Order: sequence, then structure tokens, then C-alpha cells
Amino acid sequence: MPLKILDSTLREGEQTPGVCFNNHIKTAIADLLDEVGVDIIETGHPVVTEEIHESVREIAGRGLRAKVGAHARSVQNDVDVALECGVGFLGIFYCVSDSRLNHHEKKLSDVVEKITSIVSYARETQPNLIIRYTPEDTVRSEWHNVITAATEAVHAGANVISVADTTGFMIPGTDRSMYDYVARLKDKLAVNNCYPMIAVHCHNDRGLALANALDGYRAGAEIIDATVMGLGERAGLVDLATLLAVLKTDFNLENNWNLKLIPELYKLVSRFAGFEIPKLAPVTGQNAFTHCAGVHTQAALKNPLHYQSLDPALVGRESQLSLDHMSGLSAVKYALDKIGVNGLSETAIANILDKVKEIGQMGRVVDLDELKHIVNYLTKERNNNIEQQSQDWAFAFVDQTR
Repeated sequence: MPLKILDSTLREGEQTPGVCFNNHIKTAIADLLDEVGVDIIETGHPVVTEEIHESVREIAGRGLRAKVGAHARSVQNDVDVALECGVGFLGIFYCVSDSRLNHHEKKLSDVVEKITSIVSYARETQPNLIIRYTPEDTVRSEWHNVITAATEAVHAGANVISVADTTGFMIPGTDRSMYDYVARLKDKLAVNNCYPMIAVHCHNDRGLALANALDGYRAGAEIIDATVMGLGERAGLVDLATLLAVLKTDFNLENNWNLKLIPELYKLVSRFAGFEIPKLAPVTGQNAFTHCAGVHTQAALKNPLHYQSLDPALVGRESQLSLDHMSGLSAVKYALDKIGVNGLSETAIANILDKVKEIGQMGRVVDLDELKHIVNYLTKERNNNIEQQSQDWAFAFVDQTR
């Protein structure tokens, strides 16, 4: 079965402290996610606020290609409100760990009965609904409890069992391996005559969310949860852009993803979440495809793959060169050519490089506009022939105004 991507920016993403999208922005985000090509858009928990209820209903009614999903506790009213919104995917959750059961003074048998009754109710109410059951904190819950709850949920009508690494607990290559967990779960459920899709929901508390998600996929998971910018509780989830880029380039997935829309999507979410995209973020950060050190830029000008393993064009971006204290003559000559300055002596170019380095040591990057002023200043004459070239170039230059 082809891998499906579930984006939870509008649900888990809003659990990031301080993040709350207005409904017109949620609609815009959902539209872009649909154009990018995610399979499931998790839009929220409708009973939390009337605004969330309205946004879930509005997005579900937009006729998107993606399945539109909602979140629900194992409570009939939650299910009723979600289904009234017209969603095609419903996520039902209930933790079955002994510590949580003891805290609430509940027996596993009673909780499983509650879960199965709600799943059965949702299935009977909407036969074509995709139903996901999530044992919260799956990977730290007792194995017997997870298997019991998951088996009964599938028999009651659940299509998907989600392995929730709720606290970012899993570590690849150890006895807390997501690969091993997913493989064991699929095997055990098959023994119980259960063949649901397996989803992985990986938190990033240890910085391993992406690695764990890929481990889950390698073990047979059919759904991976992600969010734009990795938004979510605490350290967030798997970053959507990085996940898609790796799956496309390194796992060669056949898909219809339009990753060139990633910059537009991230700009929108970043602006209205009030979170800047970290400059060092893979794929989407300002520095992700920027070459700085002299040795790097010299090699990259000849062949970008010498110092980058992802093609920025994949996500609608281009490689950049940075002019600062780390720059060398190759970068300066390339930049001078780009602004139309030719015929300078080697001494003049060396002086320009010295000035670029001086400015770089102040913690600034020299953009092309400032480079024009440096040339005019150091050559002691006004150069009216300095113009930005209109042709395409292999490299852009870092723009200080971004």
C-alpha cells in the first residue's frame, strides 16, 4: 500500500503555545496542503471551541482531494460533532497504560469496552469513514494493553492503529526502536486476524522524530504524521518539508507531490504562527542551500553537488552564495560578474574582497546592492554600468532584507 502523509498543522500545530490560526488562514493552509499533495489533513478537535468546529466544517466542505480529518475523544458527543462537520477521517484516542488507568481508577476491560463502543458507533453512523484509534503514549504503554485495545478496536471497525511516540521516547538502533515496535505490532495484529494500516506519530523531544518516522516506514507503517515547521507540543513533530524531501530523493517514492509550493506554504504558516523559520532548518531554512566558506564556494561554483546532497530546485529554491568574512576570490569574482562589473585588476578585486571580509567580521552579509557601493567607493569613481544581469544564474546571493 502506498505511503500516506497526514498533516496535523491545523490540529497538533495549534497545540504549540501561542499558535492559533484564524479560520481564513486555516482554509488557506488547507488549500496549500492539498496542492502540495498530502493525503490527510487533520483539521482539529471540533468540540474544543466553536471556532475550531466552524473551521473543520468549512474545510471539510471545500471539496479537497485530501481526506479531511477531525480529532475526538472516546466520547459519543465528540464523534457526533466531528461527523456533523462532514469529515472523512476520524481520529479517536484513549490511553491504556497502567499508570494512566490506575490514576483514573479504571480497569483495562472497561476502557477497551468504551473504545470499541465508540469505534462501532462511528462505523455504524458513517460506514465509509476512515477511523484511526490511537493508544496515547503507545510506546511507553504495556504491550499487552496496546495489543488488546488495538485488536478490539480493529474488530470494532478501526481502519488505522496509530503508534504514538507521545514523548519522543524512541531511539533508533536501541531497545526502543520504532522499527522493531512497528514490525512486532504488525506481526501480532496479524496473528489476531487484524490488518489495519499502521500510522506513526513521532514527537521530537530528543531530536529524533524524523529518524523514528522513517524507521516506522521501513518497518511497514503506511501513514506518517507531520506538521509544517514541525509545530506541535513541546519540541513538536516531524517537519513536513524535510520528510517529503527525504522520501522523494532517498526513498524514491512514486507520488504526485508538488514540493515547489513548500516555500509558499512555509511562509504562510510562519507568518501567522508568529514563528520564524530557523535559518539552519533543513530544506526550508535560509541557510539550507547557502555556501559560505571560500573552499566551499569555489567548489560549489564548479559543481553544487560537491557541497550539497539535495537539489534546491526540488522545493522551489536555488543555491546561494554568501559574501562575508569567510568568502574567497571566486565568490567575489562571481558576484562582480553578476552585477556587470568587468575588467577590474586583480589588486582592485583583492581590495574589494578585503572590504567584504571587514564587513563580514561585523556580523553582516554583503548583498549585491551593497557590493555595487563597495565597488564605486574603492574604485574612486561612479560606475554607471553596474547593472544586475537579467539572465538566469546558477547561484543567487544572500539578501540581507529577507
